[in-house]
Amino acid sequence: MPLLSSPPQADWIGQRNELEQWLAGLSSSGVLALDTEFMRRNTFYPQFALLQLGLKGRYALVDPLAFEIGNALQPLDNANVITVMHSASEDLETLSPHLPEGPRTLFDTQIAAAFVGMGLGMSYRALVAELVGAELDKGETRSDWLQRPLTASQREYAALDVVHLETVYQQLAERLAQRDRTSWHAEDCERLKRKSCQREGDPQPQLAYRGAAEWPPEQQALLRRILRWRDATARLLDKPRPWLLEDALALSLAQQPPKHQEELDRRCAGQRALRSPQRADLFELMQPPVSAEEIASTNPIPPIPQGKAKQALAGMKQCVDTLATELDLPAGLLCSRRVLEEFVVTAQWPDALEGWRHGLLHDRLTGLLPG
Repeated sequence: MPLLSSPPQADWIGQRNELEQWLAGLSSSGVLALDTEFMRRNTFYPQFALLQLGLKGRYALVDPLAFEIGNALQPLDNANVITVMHSASEDLETLSPHLPEGPRTLFDTQIAAAFVGMGLGMSYRALVAELVGAELDKGETRSDWLQRPLTASQREYAALDVVHLETVYQQLAERLAQRDRTSWHAEDCERLKRKSCQREGDPQPQLAYRGAAEWPPEQQALLRRILRWRDATARLLDKPRPWLLEDALALSLAQQPPKHQEELDRRCAGQRALRSPQRADLFELMQPPVSAEEIASTNPIPPIPQGKAKQALAGMKQCVDTLATELDLPAGLLCSRRVLEEFVVTAQWPDALEGWRHGLLHDRLTGLLPG
């Protein structure tokens, strides 16, 4: 059994000048371990509750509730500073007001673990046990990180999330180099940064609703209109999207638009954040008929593959599985089934398969498209 990791000593930082002085240790280069704690129970945006840092055997817990961090994290924008994080997507989103484009050089250890044959979605706890031989206590996983003061147990838990990151990074970076996968990993980290730091909503949210693939184009366009309104309003109010419109209700409204405000009010009863002003906005939004221009700008929802497309999908899946085995990569890292389903019915090369995946898969998969 791995040994229980001992609690580290970590500086508590509650002022901006203290954070700036601590980060001065990065100078012009270095490896910085980073993690965040946040809460997201009743808001659209994550509530930033704690920032954990590790540098050259020193550790810090930064309290973003005590002062405005602003641009104090600017040293992470140095190309020679490697910021090491694990499963960084939500942490990057949490930090995006302070690092709009993320750290210049990101090393995500979960992605790296997948590239070196340790499997998709490996937890930090499992990674530390495997590479360091230490067991992390996860007793504070569901803790209230917005409370002050934090308990001693919370502080220890938070600090341990960065204590082993540099050691894990060193081992994974070496294994990536041995497999000649360093550039592939860096590319996927850049892709993760772009996606996680995106401040605008999805311009084509209807594509996620495969059950509406057979709808007429005008209904798909109306669904897109409703979903984009929901996203923009959720951001404005800082409320979860389902609190405004649950998915089933959004689909119902697009299929059968209400004829008057009273009908909309009745059908939307129980939506926690959909107050009278929002209901009025939504009803007004749905009044204009769908135009030809709106239909043209709405990407059709890809249907579930059938017939020849389904057969082609099976061939593509086998191709991906075979190549993944040859490369000793998880098939899901190389290409997900959902991406294959989209490609086989649209015949348009997916953005998700650009970069290092293009050279490996383009000719193989294109040759399997149904005639």
